[in-house]
Amino acid sequence: MALVEMVMPKMGESVMEGTVLSWLKNIGDAIDEDESILEVATDKVDTEIPSTHAGVLKEILAQEGDVVEVGKPIAIIETDGEASTPEASAPAKDEKKAVEAAEAIMESASATVSAETIPSKAGDKFFSPLVRNIAKEEGISLSELENLAGSGKDGRVTKNDILSYVKDRKNGSKPSVSAPSAAPAAPVSRPAAQPMPVTVSGEDEIIEMDRMRKMIADRMVASKQISPHVTSFVEADVTEMVHWRNKMKGAFAEKGQALTFTPIMIEAVVKAIRDYPMINVQVDGSNIVRKGNINIGMAVALPTGNLIVPVIHNADQLNLVGLTEKVNDLARRARDNKLKPDDLQGGTYTVSNVGSFGNVMGTPIIMQPQVGILALGAIQKKPSVVETPQGDFIGIRHKMFLSHSYDHRVVDGALGGMFVRRVADYLEQFDKNRTI
Repeated sequence: MALVEMVMPKMGESVMEGTVLSWLKNIGDAIDEDESILEVATDKVDTEIPSTHAGVLKEILAQEGDVVEVGKPIAIIETDGEASTPEASAPAKDEKKAVEAAEAIMESASATVSAETIPSKAGDKFFSPLVRNIAKEEGISLSELENLAGSGKDGRVTKNDILSYVKDRKNGSKPSVSAPSAAPAAPVSRPAAQPMPVTVSGEDEIIEMDRMRKMIADRMVASKQISPHVTSFVEADVTEMVHWRNKMKGAFAEKGQALTFTPIMIEAVVKAIRDYPMINVQVDGSNIVRKGNINIGMAVALPTGNLIVPVIHNADQLNLVGLTEKVNDLARRARDNKLKPDDLQGGTYTVSNVGSFGNVMGTPIIMQPQVGILALGAIQKKPSVVETPQGDFIGIRHKMFLSHSYDHRVVDGALGGMFVRRVADYLEQFDKNRTI
Protein backbone atom coordinates (compact mmCIF):
# COMPACT_ATOMS: atom_id res chain seq x y z
CA MET A 1 0.00 0.00 0.00
CA ALA A 2 1.10 3.58 -0.66
CA LEU A 3 0.10 6.72 1.22
CA VAL A 4 -0.35 9.69 -1.10
CA GLU A 5 -0.90 13.29 -0.07
CA MET A 6 -3.75 15.09 -1.76
CA VAL A 7 -3.07 18.82 -1.95
CA MET A 8 -5.27 21.88 -2.35
CA PRO A 9 -5.49 22.27 -6.14
CA LYS A 10 -5.05 25.54 -8.02
CA MET A 11 -8.61 26.61 -8.84
CA GLY A 12 -8.13 29.39 -11.32
CA GLU A 13 -5.98 32.41 -12.02
CA SER A 14 -5.20 34.53 -8.93
CA VAL A 15 -6.84 31.99 -6.60
CA MET A 16 -4.14 31.23 -4.03
CA GLU A 17 -6.15 29.63 -1.21
CA GLY A 18 -9.44 27.97 -0.40
CA THR A 19 -11.65 27.48 2.64
CA VAL A 20 -12.76 23.93 3.43
CA LEU A 21 -16.55 24.04 3.65
CA SER A 22 -17.34 20.37 4.20
CA TRP A 23 -15.97 16.88 3.68
CA LEU A 24 -18.15 14.63 1.51
CA LYS A 25 -16.24 11.51 2.60
CA ASN A 26 -15.27 10.19 6.02
CA ILE A 27 -12.03 8.58 7.15
CA GLY A 28 -12.05 4.95 6.06
CA ASP A 29 -14.34 5.51 3.07
CA ALA A 30 -13.34 4.04 -0.26
CA ILE A 31 -13.02 6.65 -3.00
CA ASP A 32 -12.59 6.53 -6.75
CA GLU A 33 -10.29 8.73 -8.77
CA ASP A 34 -12.08 11.99 -9.76
CA GLU A 35 -14.83 11.32 -7.19
CA SER A 36 -15.77 14.47 -5.24
CA ILE A 37 -14.56 14.22 -1.65
CA LEU A 38 -14.82 17.76 -0.26
CA GLU A 39 -16.33 21.16 -0.95
CA VAL A 40 -14.08 24.23 -1.03
CA ALA A 41 -14.91 27.93 -1.14
CA THR A 42 -12.73 30.59 -2.74
CA ASP A 43 -13.40 34.28 -3.31
CA LYS A 44 -14.63 33.24 -6.77
CA VAL A 45 -16.84 30.20 -6.31
CA ASP A 46 -17.84 27.28 -4.12
CA THR A 47 -16.89 24.01 -5.78
CA GLU A 48 -16.46 20.30 -5.12
CA ILE A 49 -12.91 18.93 -5.31
CA PRO A 50 -12.35 15.48 -6.87
CA SER A 51 -9.90 12.94 -5.52
CA THR A 52 -6.56 12.73 -7.30
CA HIS A 53 -6.25 8.99 -6.62
CA ALA A 54 -8.41 5.94 -6.05
CA GLY A 55 -8.12 4.25 -2.66
CA VAL A 56 -9.17 4.77 0.95
CA LEU A 57 -9.31 8.10 2.79
CA LYS A 58 -6.85 7.53 5.64
CA GLU A 59 -6.48 10.98 7.18
CA ILE A 60 -8.05 14.44 6.90
CA LEU A 61 -5.43 17.16 7.33
CA ALA A 62 -7.63 20.24 6.81
CA GLN A 63 -10.74 20.60 8.93
CA GLU A 64 -13.95 22.38 8.01
CA GLY A 65 -13.41 26.13 8.20
CA ASP A 66 -9.63 25.91 7.64
CA VAL A 67 -8.12 28.26 5.05
CA VAL A 68 -5.55 26.28 3.04
CA GLU A 69 -3.05 27.64 0.55
CA VAL A 70 -2.82 26.13 -2.92
CA GLY A 71 -0.40 23.21 -2.91
CA LYS A 72 -0.72 22.46 0.81
CA PRO A 73 -1.79 18.91 1.79
CA ILE A 74 -5.41 18.45 2.81
CA ALA A 75 -5.75 14.65 3.04
CA ILE A 76 -3.86 11.36 2.87
CA ILE A 77 -5.15 8.61 0.60
CA GLU A 78 -4.09 4.97 0.81
CA THR A 79 -3.64 3.47 -2.66
CA ASP A 80 -2.37 0.24 -4.11
CA GLY A 81 1.41 0.36 -4.39
CA GLU A 82 4.70 -0.41 -2.70
CA ALA A 83 5.49 2.83 -0.90
CA SER A 84 4.70 3.05 2.79
CA THR A 85 5.14 6.77 3.48
CA PRO A 86 3.20 9.75 2.21
CA GLU A 87 4.44 11.08 -1.09
CA ALA A 88 3.73 14.70 -1.85
CA SER A 89 3.25 15.71 -5.45
CA ALA A 90 5.78 18.04 -7.09
CA PRO A 91 3.53 21.11 -6.81
CA ALA A 92 3.01 20.36 -3.11
CA LYS A 93 6.75 20.02 -2.53
CA ASP A 94 7.43 23.29 -4.37
CA GLU A 95 4.74 25.03 -2.35
CA LYS A 96 6.13 23.58 0.88
CA LYS A 97 9.61 24.85 0.04
CA ALA A 98 8.29 28.34 -0.68
CA VAL A 99 6.39 28.50 2.59
CA GLU A 100 9.32 27.11 4.58
CA ALA A 101 11.61 29.72 3.05
CA ALA A 102 9.23 32.51 4.02
CA GLU A 103 8.91 31.16 7.54
CA ALA A 104 12.70 30.86 7.85
CA ILE A 105 13.08 34.57 7.13
CA MET A 106 10.57 35.45 9.83
CA GLU A 107 11.69 32.99 12.46
CA SER A 108 14.64 33.61 14.74
CA ALA A 109 17.54 31.24 15.27
CA SER A 110 15.35 29.15 17.57
CA ALA A 111 13.55 26.82 15.20
CA THR A 112 11.52 25.26 17.98
CA VAL A 113 9.33 28.29 18.67
CA SER A 114 5.69 27.52 17.94
CA ALA A 115 2.53 29.60 17.61
CA GLU A 116 0.43 27.49 19.94
CA THR A 117 -0.37 30.52 22.10
CA ILE A 118 -2.30 32.07 19.20
CA PRO A 119 -5.16 29.89 17.93
CA SER A 120 -5.74 29.37 14.22
CA LYS A 121 -9.29 30.67 14.67
CA ALA A 122 -10.58 33.50 16.84
CA GLY A 123 -14.19 34.47 16.43
CA ASP A 124 -14.84 34.64 12.70
CA LYS A 125 -11.17 35.21 11.80
CA PHE A 126 -8.64 32.62 10.65
CA PHE A 127 -4.86 32.99 11.09
CA SER A 128 -2.45 30.99 8.95
CA PRO A 129 0.55 29.24 10.57
CA LEU A 130 2.90 31.80 9.00
CA VAL A 131 0.95 34.75 10.42
CA ARG A 132 0.85 33.12 13.85
CA ASN A 133 4.61 32.44 13.79
CA ILE A 134 5.35 36.06 12.88
CA ALA A 135 3.03 37.27 15.64
CA LYS A 136 4.78 34.96 18.14
CA GLU A 137 8.25 36.18 17.21
CA GLU A 138 7.28 39.85 17.25
CA GLY A 139 5.30 39.67 20.49
CA ILE A 140 1.97 40.53 18.86
CA SER A 141 -0.96 39.50 21.03
CA LEU A 142 -4.15 37.80 19.93
CA SER A 143 -6.14 40.96 20.66
CA GLU A 144 -3.89 42.94 18.31
CA LEU A 145 -4.41 40.36 15.59
CA GLU A 146 -8.16 40.44 16.06
CA ASN A 147 -8.20 44.24 15.70
CA LEU A 148 -5.89 44.21 12.67
CA ALA A 149 -7.96 44.70 9.52
CA GLY A 150 -6.83 42.17 6.95
CA SER A 151 -6.73 42.54 3.17
CA GLY A 152 -7.33 38.84 2.50
CA LYS A 153 -10.58 37.06 1.80
CA ASP A 154 -13.29 37.90 4.33
CA GLY A 155 -10.86 40.30 6.04
CA ARG A 156 -8.28 37.60 6.75
CA VAL A 157 -4.86 38.88 7.90
CA THR A 158 -2.20 38.08 5.31
CA LYS A 159 1.57 37.92 5.59
CA ASN A 160 1.89 41.40 4.02
CA ASP A 161 -0.61 42.84 6.52
CA ILE A 162 1.27 41.66 9.59
CA LEU A 163 4.70 42.55 8.14
CA SER A 164 3.46 46.08 7.44
CA TYR A 165 2.10 46.28 10.99
CA VAL A 166 5.46 45.12 12.43
CA LYS A 167 7.42 47.60 10.28
CA ASP A 168 5.29 50.57 11.34
CA ARG A 169 5.49 49.59 14.99
CA LYS A 170 9.29 49.26 14.88
CA ASN A 171 9.61 52.66 13.18
CA GLY A 172 7.66 54.22 16.00
CA SER A 173 4.84 55.34 13.73
CA LYS A 174 1.20 54.53 14.16
CA PRO A 175 0.70 51.02 12.82
CA SER A 176 -1.22 51.02 9.58
CA VAL A 177 -2.94 48.27 7.68
CA SER A 178 -1.74 47.45 4.20
CA ALA A 179 -4.14 48.12 1.38
CA PRO A 180 -5.90 45.12 -0.18
CA SER A 181 -3.75 43.47 -2.80
CA ALA A 182 -6.69 43.30 -5.17
CA ALA A 183 -7.67 46.98 -4.76
CA PRO A 184 -9.06 48.74 -7.84
CA ALA A 185 -6.52 50.34 -10.16
CA ALA A 186 -8.28 53.68 -9.61
CA PRO A 187 -8.31 54.24 -5.82
CA VAL A 188 -11.59 55.46 -4.48
CA SER A 189 -11.95 57.46 -1.28
CA ARG A 190 -14.64 55.77 0.78
CA PRO A 191 -15.98 57.66 3.78
CA ALA A 192 -16.67 55.51 6.78
CA ALA A 193 -20.31 54.51 6.63
CA GLN A 194 -22.31 55.06 9.77
CA PRO A 195 -24.94 52.32 9.99
CA MET A 196 -28.40 53.36 11.03
CA PRO A 197 -29.56 51.83 14.29
CA VAL A 198 -31.92 48.87 13.92
CA THR A 199 -34.68 48.25 16.40
CA VAL A 200 -35.39 44.55 17.02
CA SER A 201 -38.50 43.29 18.72
CA GLY A 202 -39.50 39.85 19.93
CA GLU A 203 -41.50 39.21 16.76
CA ASP A 204 -38.49 39.83 14.48
CA GLU A 205 -36.22 37.15 13.06
CA ILE A 206 -32.48 37.75 12.78
CA ILE A 207 -30.88 36.00 9.80
CA GLU A 208 -27.11 36.01 9.47
CA MET A 209 -25.81 36.57 5.95
CA ASP A 210 -24.06 33.56 4.45
CA ARG A 211 -20.60 33.90 2.93
CA MET A 212 -21.86 34.46 -0.62
CA ARG A 213 -24.40 37.10 0.42
CA LYS A 214 -21.69 39.03 2.30
CA MET A 215 -19.48 38.91 -0.78
CA ILE A 216 -22.31 40.08 -3.05
CA ALA A 217 -23.11 42.93 -0.67
CA ASP A 218 -19.49 44.11 -0.54
CA ARG A 219 -19.09 44.00 -4.32
CA MET A 220 -22.34 45.82 -5.02
CA VAL A 221 -21.44 48.63 -2.62
CA ALA A 222 -17.93 48.84 -4.11
CA SER A 223 -19.30 49.00 -7.67
CA LYS A 224 -21.58 51.94 -6.84
CA GLN A 225 -18.66 53.73 -5.18
CA ILE A 226 -16.29 53.08 -8.08
CA SER A 227 -18.57 53.76 -11.06
CA PRO A 228 -21.04 56.62 -11.55
CA HIS A 229 -24.02 54.64 -12.87
CA VAL A 230 -26.30 55.90 -15.64
CA THR A 231 -29.14 53.83 -17.12
CA SER A 232 -30.73 54.18 -20.57
CA PHE A 233 -33.99 52.43 -21.52
CA VAL A 234 -35.29 51.26 -24.90
CA GLU A 235 -38.50 49.40 -25.74
CA ALA A 236 -38.10 46.79 -28.47
CA ASP A 237 -40.70 45.06 -30.64
CA VAL A 238 -39.57 41.42 -30.57
CA THR A 239 -42.62 39.86 -32.24
CA GLU A 240 -40.70 38.15 -35.06
CA MET A 241 -38.13 36.79 -32.61
CA VAL A 242 -40.86 35.35 -30.38
CA HIS A 243 -42.60 33.67 -33.31
CA TRP A 244 -39.32 32.18 -34.57
CA ARG A 245 -38.41 30.89 -31.14
CA ASN A 246 -41.83 29.26 -30.69
CA LYS A 247 -41.46 27.63 -34.09
CA MET A 248 -37.92 26.34 -33.48
CA LYS A 249 -38.27 25.05 -29.91
CA GLY A 250 -39.00 21.55 -31.18
CA ALA A 251 -35.92 21.45 -33.42
CA PHE A 252 -33.68 22.45 -30.51
CA ALA A 253 -35.38 19.94 -28.23
CA GLU A 254 -34.46 17.19 -30.71
CA LYS A 255 -30.83 18.22 -30.17
CA GLY A 256 -31.34 17.93 -26.42
CA GLN A 257 -31.37 21.68 -25.80
CA ALA A 258 -34.06 23.97 -24.42
CA LEU A 259 -34.28 27.15 -26.52
CA THR A 260 -34.89 30.14 -24.26
CA PHE A 261 -34.83 33.83 -25.18
CA THR A 262 -31.50 34.38 -23.36
CA PRO A 263 -29.09 33.04 -26.05
CA ILE A 264 -30.99 34.90 -28.79
CA MET A 265 -30.61 38.16 -26.89
CA ILE A 266 -26.97 37.47 -26.06
CA GLU A 267 -26.36 37.02 -29.79
CA ALA A 268 -27.80 40.51 -30.38
CA VAL A 269 -25.63 41.94 -27.57
CA VAL A 270 -22.51 40.42 -29.12
CA LYS A 271 -23.34 41.95 -32.51
CA ALA A 272 -23.87 45.36 -30.91
CA ILE A 273 -20.53 45.11 -29.07
CA ARG A 274 -18.83 44.50 -32.41
CA ASP A 275 -20.44 47.72 -33.68
CA TYR A 276 -19.54 49.66 -30.52
CA PRO A 277 -16.30 48.12 -29.15
CA MET A 278 -15.82 50.94 -26.62
CA ILE A 279 -18.55 49.29 -24.55
CA ASN A 280 -16.23 46.28 -24.20
CA VAL A 281 -13.63 48.13 -22.10
CA GLN A 282 -12.26 48.36 -18.58
CA VAL A 283 -10.74 51.24 -16.62
CA ASP A 284 -7.17 51.01 -15.33
CA GLY A 285 -6.36 54.26 -13.53
CA SER A 286 -6.25 56.91 -16.25
CA ASN A 287 -6.12 54.28 -19.00
CA ILE A 288 -8.94 52.61 -20.89
CA VAL A 289 -8.31 48.95 -21.75
CA ARG A 290 -10.27 47.81 -24.79
CA LYS A 291 -10.71 44.07 -24.43
CA GLY A 292 -9.83 41.86 -27.39
CA ASN A 293 -12.29 39.10 -26.44
CA ILE A 294 -16.03 39.38 -26.02
CA ASN A 295 -16.84 37.41 -22.85
CA ILE A 296 -20.46 37.70 -21.80
CA GLY A 297 -21.42 37.18 -18.16
CA MET A 298 -24.97 36.03 -17.49
CA ALA A 299 -26.56 36.47 -14.09
CA VAL A 300 -28.07 33.24 -12.69
CA ALA A 301 -30.32 33.12 -9.63
CA LEU A 302 -29.45 30.23 -7.30
CA PRO A 303 -31.92 28.16 -5.27
CA THR A 304 -30.53 29.84 -2.14
CA GLY A 305 -31.69 33.22 -3.42
CA ASN A 306 -28.12 34.38 -4.11
CA LEU A 307 -26.84 35.43 -7.51
CA ILE A 308 -23.85 34.21 -9.48
CA VAL A 309 -22.48 35.33 -12.86
CA PRO A 310 -20.82 32.62 -14.99
CA VAL A 311 -19.10 33.76 -18.18
CA ILE A 312 -19.48 32.69 -21.83
CA HIS A 313 -15.94 33.12 -23.09
CA ASN A 314 -15.41 34.20 -26.72
CA ALA A 315 -19.15 34.51 -27.23
CA ASP A 316 -18.56 36.17 -30.60
CA GLN A 317 -17.14 32.89 -31.92
CA LEU A 318 -20.31 30.89 -31.16
CA ASN A 319 -23.39 30.58 -33.35
CA LEU A 320 -26.89 30.48 -31.87
CA VAL A 321 -26.75 26.73 -31.29
CA GLY A 322 -23.41 27.07 -29.50
CA LEU A 323 -24.71 29.94 -27.38
CA THR A 324 -27.79 27.92 -26.44
CA GLU A 325 -25.68 24.96 -25.36
CA LYS A 326 -23.36 27.21 -23.33
CA VAL A 327 -26.21 29.09 -21.63
CA ASN A 328 -27.96 25.86 -20.65
CA ASP A 329 -24.73 24.25 -19.42
CA LEU A 330 -23.65 27.20 -17.27
CA ALA A 331 -27.13 27.73 -15.82
CA ARG A 332 -27.44 24.04 -14.91
CA ARG A 333 -24.01 23.82 -13.32
CA ALA A 334 -24.56 27.09 -11.44
CA ARG A 335 -27.75 25.76 -9.83
CA ASP A 336 -26.05 22.43 -9.06
CA ASN A 337 -23.02 24.18 -7.52
CA LYS A 338 -20.73 22.62 -10.13
CA LEU A 339 -19.13 25.74 -11.59
CA LYS A 340 -15.35 25.98 -11.81
CA PRO A 341 -13.47 29.17 -10.85
CA ASP A 342 -12.54 29.75 -14.51
CA ASP A 343 -16.27 29.82 -15.35
CA LEU A 344 -16.57 33.05 -13.34
CA GLN A 345 -13.53 34.94 -14.60
CA GLY A 346 -12.76 37.17 -17.54
CA GLY A 347 -16.18 38.69 -18.20
CA THR A 348 -16.18 41.87 -20.31
CA TYR A 349 -19.94 42.63 -20.41
CA THR A 350 -22.88 41.23 -18.45
CA VAL A 351 -26.53 40.43 -19.20
CA SER A 352 -29.21 39.97 -16.53
CA ASN A 353 -32.61 38.53 -17.48
CA VAL A 354 -34.89 40.27 -14.96
CA GLY A 355 -37.85 39.33 -17.16
CA SER A 356 -37.64 35.77 -15.88
CA PHE A 357 -39.03 37.14 -12.59
CA GLY A 358 -41.82 39.04 -14.31
CA ASN A 359 -40.01 42.41 -14.09
CA VAL A 360 -40.48 44.77 -17.04
CA MET A 361 -37.24 46.70 -16.47
CA GLY A 362 -34.48 47.29 -13.96
CA THR A 363 -31.40 49.36 -13.11
CA PRO A 364 -28.67 46.70 -12.77
CA ILE A 365 -25.36 47.32 -10.98
CA ILE A 366 -22.18 46.97 -13.03
CA MET A 367 -19.91 43.97 -12.47
CA GLN A 368 -16.48 45.49 -11.82
CA PRO A 369 -14.16 46.02 -13.65
CA GLN A 370 -16.63 46.04 -16.57
CA VAL A 371 -18.34 49.27 -17.65
CA GLY A 372 -21.77 48.05 -18.78
CA ILE A 373 -24.60 45.66 -17.95
CA LEU A 374 -27.90 45.05 -19.73
CA ALA A 375 -31.15 44.04 -18.00
CA LEU A 376 -33.65 42.15 -20.19
CA GLY A 377 -37.23 42.86 -19.21
CA ALA A 378 -40.29 40.62 -19.49
CA ILE A 379 -41.81 40.16 -22.94
CA GLN A 380 -45.41 41.34 -22.93
CA LYS A 381 -48.21 41.50 -25.50
CA LYS A 382 -49.23 45.11 -26.10
CA PRO A 383 -51.49 47.01 -28.50
CA SER A 384 -49.21 48.94 -30.84
CA VAL A 385 -49.31 51.07 -33.97
CA VAL A 386 -48.10 49.01 -36.92
CA GLU A 387 -46.94 50.88 -40.00
CA THR A 388 -47.59 49.26 -43.43
CA PRO A 389 -47.54 50.51 -47.04
CA GLN A 390 -51.32 50.41 -46.90
CA GLY A 391 -51.43 52.60 -43.77
CA ASP A 392 -51.19 52.34 -40.01
CA PHE A 393 -53.26 50.03 -37.84
CA ILE A 394 -53.41 48.82 -34.25
CA GLY A 395 -52.03 45.32 -33.73
CA ILE A 396 -50.97 43.01 -30.91
CA ARG A 397 -47.18 42.98 -30.65
CA HIS A 398 -44.65 41.37 -28.32
CA LYS A 399 -42.58 44.07 -26.63
CA MET A 400 -39.90 44.30 -23.98
CA PHE A 401 -37.72 46.91 -22.27
CA LEU A 402 -33.93 46.85 -22.38
CA SER A 403 -32.22 48.65 -19.47
CA HIS A 404 -28.56 49.52 -20.02
CA SER A 405 -26.50 50.67 -16.99
CA TYR A 406 -23.04 52.00 -17.83
CA ASP A 407 -20.02 53.63 -16.22
CA HIS A 408 -20.29 57.36 -16.93
CA ARG A 409 -16.54 57.81 -16.39
CA VAL A 410 -15.85 56.35 -19.82
CA VAL A 411 -19.27 55.76 -21.44
CA ASP A 412 -21.24 58.90 -22.21
CA GLY A 413 -24.97 59.01 -22.79
CA ALA A 414 -24.59 59.01 -26.56
CA LEU A 415 -22.56 55.79 -26.65
CA GLY A 416 -24.59 54.11 -23.91
CA GLY A 417 -27.86 55.02 -25.60
CA MET A 418 -26.75 54.08 -29.11
CA PHE A 419 -25.50 50.73 -27.92
CA VAL A 420 -28.77 49.63 -26.32
CA ARG A 421 -30.67 51.01 -29.31
CA ARG A 422 -28.51 48.84 -31.58
CA VAL A 423 -29.28 45.76 -29.48
CA ALA A 424 -32.99 46.53 -29.91
CA ASP A 425 -32.51 46.96 -33.66
CA TYR A 426 -30.98 43.50 -33.99
CA LEU A 427 -33.87 41.98 -32.03
CA GLU A 428 -36.50 43.84 -34.04
CA GLN A 429 -34.88 42.89 -37.34
CA PHE A 430 -34.66 39.21 -36.41
CA ASP A 431 -34.84 36.99 -39.50
CA LYS A 432 -37.95 34.86 -39.03
CA ASN A 433 -36.83 32.57 -41.90
CA ARG A 434 -33.40 31.68 -40.49
CA THR A 435 -32.47 28.03 -39.97
CA ILE A 436 -30.15 26.29 -37.53
